Amino acid sequence: MAAPDLTRSTRSDSGGPLGSTEPRIWTPPLRELTPETSYGFDLNDFALDVLGIDFYPYQKWLSIHAGELLVDGRPRFRRLLVMIARQNGKSLWAKVLILYWMFVEIHKKILATSTNRDYARVAWYETLDMIKDCEFTNRRLDVRATKFATGSETIVTTDGSQYKFAASNRRTGRSLTLNRVLLDELREHVTWDSWNAVTPTMKTVPDAQLVALSNAGGLEAIVLNDFRAEAMAGDNERLGLFEWSAPDDAEPDDVAGLLYANPLAGYLVDVDELLSDARAAIAAGGEKLVGFKIEQMCRAVPVLNPAVVGWKDCGTDEPADLAPHRARTALCVDIALDGSHATLVAAVELDKVVHLEVVAAWSGYGCGRVVAVELPALVRRVRPAVVGWYPQGPAAAVAAELAARKDRRSDWPPRGVKLDELTTETGGVCMSFAGMVGAHQVSHPHDPLMDAQAATVQRKRQGDQWVFARPASGGPIDAMYAAAGATWLVRRLPPPRPPLSVA
Repeated sequence: MAAPDLTRSTRSDSGGPLGSTEPRIWTPPLRELTPETSYGFDLNDFALDVLGIDFYPYQKWLSIHAGELLVDGRPRFRRLLVMIARQNGKSLWAKVLILYWMFVEIHKKILATSTNRDYARVAWYETLDMIKDCEFTNRRLDVRATKFATGSETIVTTDGSQYKFAASNRRTGRSLTLNRVLLDELREHVTWDSWNAVTPTMKTVPDAQLVALSNAGGLEAIVLNDFRAEAMAGDNERLGLFEWSAPDDAEPDDVAGLLYANPLAGYLVDVDELLSDARAAIAAGGEKLVGFKIEQMCRAVPVLNPAVVGWKDCGTDEPADLAPHRARTALCVDIALDGSHATLVAAVELDKVVHLEVVAAWSGYGCGRVVAVELPALVRRVRPAVVGWYPQGPAAAVAAELAARKDRRSDWPPRGVKLDELTTETGGVCMSFAGMVGAHQVSHPHDPLMDAQAATVQRKRQGDQWVFARPASGGPIDAMYAAAGATWLVRRLPPPRPPLSVA
């Protein structure tokens, strides 16, 4: 990947800084780019001479590099990913690209997708308006063949080129053979359904090209993250990446970082306003700061809607010894939704701070059976005041199996240990725990398991409350549920009895 040259355009006419013409990360060309080796030069001329649109420097650069051609005339990039901060002109560039595909290259079938049909329809109508506003393209619009009926909207040219749109879902492009595809907001593809539906439609087209546009995303942006990782590896020369983004170590109010991510800074994007928004995001922290990093810095943030903020600040290198406080200890066990992981967490409240510790963890699909076998011995070893679980969660099966042993001949539960199902609203448990973490009323010994899950757990709204979002796939969050449950239980233990006094 090549690095950008900020010296090419760094000051505006008013003396202020300008956004970077070149992306911070990009796939270099296989050979020198000229009008003979890239259709991008022709694309830029089409924009100016036909549509009357004078691209900004970065858009011209993008056209030239995205349009690189192989020796046989096919697009070098069969798949291309363009990443850039919001409000930097990518939508306009995409519309012009589609018009070029239609009226100059005259591709038979072109499909554009967006997050939903409404967004895609708006872009489709805006493109149609651009066609009607230009004499050259309007003369070549086949008005009779163009369709407006819902579900079959198609712009058709007199040369037979067709432009359709669709929502990003498992039906995207099915039954079609596509020459060109434009995928907008790739970060919203949280499953492979749309990708798996649309990419086979290009398989039999030798000169097909797919262009994907996006801002940065989080862990759930699986298609974007996989696409970017493959491009970064550089093993596929038919796969390209052009990324305008702030460096990973750039602070939100770092002007140089913002110029990398916002190539229209100093042109249409006000640098002072960017800095003002950055400082407000830093002051607010939390979701607002996460949103700024994603939207304005085009930086991938693992968690888009973090549930546990301030976890690292609660870590300590000198954890409390919980052993002397067994009688005031609460245990909680939880299992990942897919059954791949389970965690048992202990909690003790000392001086109004809840100290947490992982007692045991299990890995491997079906580990719930092992939990049911090993949990009684662990509870006997710790001898806590209470053991709890979420009766509506994945640990319910373990609880049911243990409940079957609850008779006079069984050692479950151990004498003096109370069993407590967390029948309260799960949202209350999660929100209370998050609030305590944010207020530094929780302490933990930098346990790698809990640290990793705290960094990725997100919120899921349920009515007026929210809970920790249990992912159907991906990393488990059972340690966070166990920590929240143990915290909830320990804070509801009855107060200790006062010491006996001797007269």
